[in-house]
Amino acid sequence: MTIKLEEGASGGRYVLSENGAEAVMTYSRASAQLIIVDHTEVPDAMRGTGAGSRLAAHAINEARNGGWKIIPLCPFMKSQVDRHPEWRDVVK
Repeated sequence: MTIKLEEGASGGRYVLSENGAEAVMTYSRASAQLIIVDHTEVPDAMRGTGAGSRLAAHAINEARNGGWKIIPLCPFMKSQVDRHPEWRDVVK
C-alpha cells in the first residue's frame, strides 16, 4: 500500500489505496510550519487493516521531515497521538 499526497493551496490529503478502496486523511495548512489534521476516513472494506494508523504515522513522518507541527483536531488522529507519546515532538 502506497500513500500519496494530494495538495492544494490551503491544505491537502493523504490517500492510501488498496484494491480499489481509498482511506483518506485530510488537513488544512495554518502556516508554513503548522497543519491541522481535521478528518480521517477509512472505508468498511479497509477497516481492521491498519490503514488509519498508517495514515497517522505517515502524517507524523511528513511533519518531522518537513519541519512543521500538527494540530490533531480529528478524533482518530488525536487518539493515535495519545497512544504514541513518541510523536509529541511534532504535535502542538
